[in-house]
Amino acid sequence: MLGKNIKFVGDSNQDACFALGRQLTIEYYECGRKALLDKDWVEKALLKAAKESGAKIISSSFHKFEPQGISGVVVIAESHFTVHAWPEHDYAAVDIFTCGDKIDLEIAINSMKDSFESENVVISSDQNRGIISKPFEQKKVGQIIKNSKIYPISWKKEYKEKNPWGVLTSVDIYKSDPKIIRDAKSIERFVCQLCDLIGMKRFGECQIVHFGEDEKVEGFSMMQFIETSLISGHFANASNSIYLDIFSCKFYEPREVAEFAMSFFKGDHYKMQIALRQ
Repeated sequence: MLGKNIKFVGDSNQDACFALGRQLTIEYYECGRKALLDKDWVEKALLKAAKESGAKIISSSFHKFEPQGISGVVVIAESHFTVHAWPEHDYAAVDIFTCGDKIDLEIAINSMKDSFESENVVISSDQNRGIISKPFEQKKVGQIIKNSKIYPISWKKEYKEKNPWGVLTSVDIYKSDPKIIRDAKSIERFVCQLCDLIGMKRFGECQIVHFGEDEKVEGFSMMQFIETSLISGHFANASNSIYLDIFSCKFYEPREVAEFAMSFFKGDHYKMQIALRQ
């Protein structure tokens, strides 16, 4: 049985006479905090799923992006398993394509669910590929029917279309350099460079104050007004974690901010949340 948090979206074409292949796209949400950071771990997860499902493995190739993100493919005799992981969103997109009927797809899906420690799995499509039938039954390119909403993948495009008051990006950076986050001048330098990077004019001095008698929350807190709103953050000494918020009524690229911050503070990985404020 599929896990209780696995949801099917749409049905396969039941009228096809014969299909050359079957393709599933699976969305793994709320994955474990560290499950998608290690390239070797992700590769082993897909190899394990392919093996347990009965597929014949031919080869595998995986790549880790900087500062984070993993893409990979496991080539099987029946076709392939592919993945792209976004650790900052605890999310992985998986594609399984098979031209054989001996692979147990349910086993493969649940195997990756366990490996990724995913709390929410959605099978977003289940398609027949290469339907072999009479010519008049084939759909031509001009007859493609879109039956699902297409969401934007560009924050700039979405910003222009929705015209919100502002953009809020929350970035959590883990395992940063303790020397940098404990130095007020370094934090101030980061703020100045960040404002230059995203074209924001600072308003007044950067406020950096050491807070927290409790060692769990002890560290610097920072606040910088900008003409389009403000930048704030807390730097936790106990965990060497950083919690940044950038709020502006002028558009900026959220990922550019996150990646610059992680590079400046020499973090290990980051999480990111974005909101358009109306």
